[in-house]
Amino acid sequence: MWASLTNSGLRILHFRLVFLPLLPTTTLSLLHSGFRTQNLMDSCNNLLNNNASFTASASSSRRTRILRHMASELKLDMRSDGYVKVQDLLKLNLKTFANISLHSHTVDDVREAVRKDNKQRFSLLEENGELLIRANQGHTIVTIETESLLKPILSPEEVPVCVHGTYKKNLESILEHGLKRMKRLHVHFSCALPTDGDVISGMRRDVNLLIFLDVRKALEEGMKLYMSDNRVILTEGFDGVVPVKFFQKIESWPERELIPF
Repeated sequence: MWASLTNSGLRILHFRLVFLPLLPTTTLSLLHSGFRTQNLMDSCNNLLNNNASFTASASSSRRTRILRHMASELKLDMRSDGYVKVQDLLKLNLKTFANISLHSHTVDDVREAVRKDNKQRFSLLEENGELLIRANQGHTIVTIETESLLKPILSPEEVPVCVHGTYKKNLESILEHGLKRMKRLHVHFSCALPTDGDVISGMRRDVNLLIFLDVRKALEEGMKLYMSDNRVILTEGFDGVVPVKFFQKIESWPERELIPF
């Protein structure tokens, strides 16, 4: 297009329509293919990462269940302190919740899984050239000796916070019967509030009620309290129950409003 500037404005002198050359089809295909390949690679990487995370979680869940509840029925040789040989664990004819056989895991796999477990649910022990593993708390196996598994709490200064997380729907029953250990060996308490960290051992993430234990009063009246390796506070209470008279206070969560009782 050609134009000249006049007193009255811009005057078009000549106009020519110009066509730009088209890119070859192969070039466009390659560009499109490149984008698709990159997207496919990204999707595969995300899928692999998600699968690895799910597999690790499923493996830990199965291992937790075995070490807390199933040693007797599976005829695992478990010591009074909860330890079993990792090699014996890997010989079990079981699959993880991700449908992967325990046989396919190695001792190093177990080491890595324990290292990455953000709830610190397991402890490892090297003894006589063999690796042993145990769940730190949550057992229902009656052959476990509490004193061998856990560290006694001897003064209230050791646990400034001792709180049990539960749900408002359970409050009426708790106030009537106390906190029961149910099928486990102990009632579980946390030494921190949910806001004190992303992962709190001894408390579910979705609780909406907090029951604080009067540790001083409990110890003075003979209640035995223990600390696990992953800092969960445990007690058998009295005959499996923590009576209401040892409750220091009850709060809603996360509002933290006092609930009279």
